[in-house]
Amino acid sequence: MPCNHTSDPTKIKKEGIMEKPRIRHIAINVQDREKEAEYYKRIFGMEEKMRGPGGTIYLSDGHVDVALISTTKYPWGINHFGFKVDSVKTVEETAKTKAEDNTFGAVAESWIKDPEGNRVDVSEHGWPI
Repeated sequence: MPCNHTSDPTKIKKEGIMEKPRIRHIAINVQDREKEAEYYKRIFGMEEKMRGPGGTIYLSDGHVDVALISTTKYPWGINHFGFKVDSVKTVEETAKTKAEDNTFGAVAESWIKDPEGNRVDVSEHGWPI
């Protein structure tokens, strides 16, 4: 199947460029990671999948990963979210941008910013769900 580039996300799958990207990751900046992790496990039955070297706790419901981060550099609450994609390069071409390498020590290998400057992780490898 030929690789026809398009800016219409509804045509991505149809034209064989890549599977429709899915949100697989939401990062929440919290003040107490342990307390929040216990809450999400107890109330929503989420499972702890791993802990990052910087203390990030990764939880999952089997479909979406929740990363509990903690830093005073950013406001408390939702920090960013991420899509698992087949091709970061295709996302760059469609969005007419260059993905930044993730130097934050997190799981996603790169990220872009939407038109209002919100960070969106893009990963070909996904998260530990």
